[in-house]
Amino acid sequence: LHSQNQLTPRGKFFWNTLIPDIGKFLPMKTMLGPKYDDKVPEENRFHPSMLSQYLKSLKVKMGLLVDLTNTTRFYDRNEIEKEGVKYVKLQCKGWALCFIDMCSVFLSSPTGVHCTHGFNRTGFLICAYLVEKLDWSVEAAVAAFAQARAPGIYKGDYLKELFRRYGDVEDAPPAPALPEWCFDDDDGDQDDDGNVIGQESQSGPSSSESAPGKRRKERLKFGAIFVEGVTVKGVTQVTTQPKLAEIQRKCQEFAEWEKSGFPGAQPVSMDRRNLRFLEQNPYKVSWKADGTRYMMLINGKNEVHMIDRDNSVFHIANLEFPFRKDLRVHLANTLLDGEMIIDKVNGQPVPRYLIYDIIKFNGQPVGQCDFNIRLLCIEKEIISPRMEKMKTGQIDKTKEPFSVRNKPFFDIHAARKLLEGSFTSQVSHEVDGLIFQPCGKYKAGRCDDILKWKPPSLNSVDFLTVARETLWLRDDSTELKQYDNKIIECSFNNNTWVFMRQRVDKSFPNSYDTAMAVCNSIKYPVTKENLYEFLDRCALGAQGQNRKRPSDPDTELMPPPAPKRPNRAAP
Repeated sequence: LHSQNQLTPRGKFFWNTLIPDIGKFLPMKTMLGPKYDDKVPEENRFHPSMLSQYLKSLKVKMGLLVDLTNTTRFYDRNEIEKEGVKYVKLQCKGWALCFIDMCSVFLSSPTGVHCTHGFNRTGFLICAYLVEKLDWSVEAAVAAFAQARAPGIYKGDYLKELFRRYGDVEDAPPAPALPEWCFDDDDGDQDDDGNVIGQESQSGPSSSESAPGKRRKERLKFGAIFVEGVTVKGVTQVTTQPKLAEIQRKCQEFAEWEKSGFPGAQPVSMDRRNLRFLEQNPYKVSWKADGTRYMMLINGKNEVHMIDRDNSVFHIANLEFPFRKDLRVHLANTLLDGEMIIDKVNGQPVPRYLIYDIIKFNGQPVGQCDFNIRLLCIEKEIISPRMEKMKTGQIDKTKEPFSVRNKPFFDIHAARKLLEGSFTSQVSHEVDGLIFQPCGKYKAGRCDDILKWKPPSLNSVDFLTVARETLWLRDDSTELKQYDNKIIECSFNNNTWVFMRQRVDKSFPNSYDTAMAVCNSIKYPVTKENLYEFLDRCALGAQGQNRKRPSDPDTELMPPPAPKRPNRAAP
């Protein structure tokens, strides 16, 4: 492979050979769109279409283009994406770690990388990858990049930083002579986009550096998958700052979550000890779908985003949520909670979002209300206005990426009907348990009052697999080695952990507390029969209390007067 004839807004036209031993990176200067044609001689033009044509001539499919510039004015990213190339603008702090993590996902096909000039920042990141992921020495990485794209990294601060991280700063080579197109008055302590070198964070990507208290930095996961196994139109991952941080922070603030990460409420596994909660407090029940958890932030027209448990953010196009009192107005400052499920309709997969809770509605803290009121709010304020506009043809649901429905909850004594009889055949997706929801206010994070019940054989833990010869889950270790450093879900059967599936929607294993809660549910299982028996006792107890309770509650405070005795007739 070769890198391209490149053009920078203040540079000349170059042809440089790509690092020959890797063939996975295409380092380049930024492209310029047609709007710059009046300023650029025809022989020096470099449009996005030229890159596409060149790659096709080489029969090379570029999988990813990383844009390191701090502007969007040079070219239209849509020209890249329409060729099926994943485009990522990497301008967050801590970009070295971001870049390395991202390329680890996408380097099955060549990756294009450009800053403005394509030397210093581009070279720095490629060298960092070679050292950290391919075990190159820093000297070899710097020399290889310089040979492939002469003169290589030409600013001394970048070279010193590479050697400070991966070697001895005293061994850093002197900066080469400046390229002939690089003016002598260039500011030597700035990067290719004029940023002062040394201001980047060393600890990784951050979207919350201004957060108060001890809020940790957000982890940025590139190549996040929206609904495994199904392509959903109109859904794109948000990776550009500050947009990503703004969405993440707003969700956390709406949910009153003071930490980093996903702010959604997290249930715990039901065991014999917390089962008694069902008779101590009011609860509702619904089926547990084998879906993917997402919160949804609605913040105006074309500003609908979904957030997964990794706190990855996706923009959802062509999905409308009108305001009930004025259908011309779009909802804003609204945060929902729910799950994406895949229904099978006539043998075809149909994605649907089931809303089962609401935290904010048009800025109002409805999450503080009783759960029954929140369910009513979902139906009346979220679902019904959409249905009204569909009836009049103002919303064309065929153009929406997926359908939206509210998930019903029932009295807890309906649990038997949800697991047996005709119900499971009426839903078009897998039902793998029950969710018991308390009727109190919404609580972010782990919530010991929200109980999930699954058949003991399906209780599972999400593990991070580590490939060591001395530690494997079962005999088929050869097959499991492909999941090294991946999150896998395992159930516990016959006194051993059994692999179920890889969790591509999660980057972290269950916490120790969560894993122990699952282990308790395995050690002290609540079988279907145990659950039914307990709920039947609760129902009998409630009926007994109702029989003893006077019809008029005021009579408990002041009993009625005794009936008057009839007057006896005078003798």
